[in-house]
Amino acid sequence: MSRKNKTPLDAVESRAAFSLAGIFGLRMLGLFLILPVFALYAEHLDGVTPLLAGVAIGAYGLTQAALQIPFGMLSDRLGRKPVIIAGLLIFAAGSAVAAMSETIEGVILGRALQGSGAVAAAIMALAADLTREQHRTRIMAVIGMSIGFAFTLSLILGPILDGWIGVPGIFWLTAVLALAGVAIVVLLVPDPAESRFHRDAEVAPGGLGVALRNPELLRLDVGILVLHMVLTAMFVVLPLALRDFAEVAPGRHWLVYLPVMLLAMGLMVPFIVIAEKRRKMKPVMLSAITLLGAALGGFYLWHDSLVGIAVCLLLFFTAFNIAEASLPSLVSKIAPAAGKGSAMGVYSTSQFLGAFAGGVAGGWIHQQFGIAEVFLFCLAAVAVWLIAAAGMRRPRHLRNHIATVGNMSASQAAELRGMLIELDGVEEAEAVAEEGLVYLKIDADITSESQVDEFLRRRL
Repeated sequence: MSRKNKTPLDAVESRAAFSLAGIFGLRMLGLFLILPVFALYAEHLDGVTPLLAGVAIGAYGLTQAALQIPFGMLSDRLGRKPVIIAGLLIFAAGSAVAAMSETIEGVILGRALQGSGAVAAAIMALAADLTREQHRTRIMAVIGMSIGFAFTLSLILGPILDGWIGVPGIFWLTAVLALAGVAIVVLLVPDPAESRFHRDAEVAPGGLGVALRNPELLRLDVGILVLHMVLTAMFVVLPLALRDFAEVAPGRHWLVYLPVMLLAMGLMVPFIVIAEKRRKMKPVMLSAITLLGAALGGFYLWHDSLVGIAVCLLLFFTAFNIAEASLPSLVSKIAPAAGKGSAMGVYSTSQFLGAFAGGVAGGWIHQQFGIAEVFLFCLAAVAVWLIAAAGMRRPRHLRNHIATVGNMSASQAAELRGMLIELDGVEEAEAVAEEGLVYLKIDADITSESQVDEFLRRRL
């Protein structure tokens, strides 16, 4: 077996990777900044109840889930950049509405508008337009890292900014961040030579049905839904527990989050290495879910103790980071060769639905029963996820590969697929005549992308 052929990114690809990651990161930072502070701020809004405070925290998830796939499809027709700019302007408008609102209903409307600027799918499609097929996974990884960085930064900066400018000021800042994203689109993001449909980055016609009928993918969709439901529900009450039980002043909450997040990121790394390099994805995933449950059980028992909260936060975010990194990797491994974009579309929609469900459930349970019971609900949800994940098949460690083969007829595509399937190490192959591409899943222990490409050059 030869090693994987790793050519460097060219100038356009590098510029696209970091500018699009910047847009994604700024937008997600704007969504997450209020997470560690809103529950405290909401107490002063007219008409607030714990339920409505939870709805406000998670409202963006409902509109994001509903609109992200349509926005992606719209970008195929109207162009990537116009759709992304429009989405960022909607996001900025929602931030302004939330900033000016003195009622909880107004903030809910603003948060729902923020989610309506659902540009994630359009950004991924533009990233695909601007990169060669063999580099697309790397570009998507850079964008994914920007999301993780934005989330970590939000937990630290949220309490600090709240002390300086208050939550209305944070909403105004998110509007400015969205406008900065527009500037990046206009000034820094390269213009694609052409925009076309990409099965590995977009939802294909009929692809949603295939993804929804795959039980292994559905386990992962359930997983990301529960993970983000638990995260959002927890932050409906965690700031209150830190203030009221642990007696940490709101402006000092970042002193709890900062060391926890840094340690959790470090602790995550060996688990990811074991999962990917030693091919222990299922055991590592089940261990992360179990650790998540242990952390939530600890929150239920010790949410009135600063030490208890800090230890449980460390366990929680170590497990959260492992799962957050592993789940999309598993989607990529399990999805059909030509169905990765559709599988990721369902997966992302599940993630945002989870954020909405967590806000609503966390708010309602807090209102009806109290803070401790929110953690108990989260523990029960994670237990259900653990049961669902336990039946997961051991995933095969296959690499996705896309090769350009040029114009071909339907019969030629079928013939080419048959030849590729006969190759040692090629586990799946799909030749799409109208796109002039073949989508493959390769066992890297047997063959490599460069060997498959050489085979295609000899045959075509």
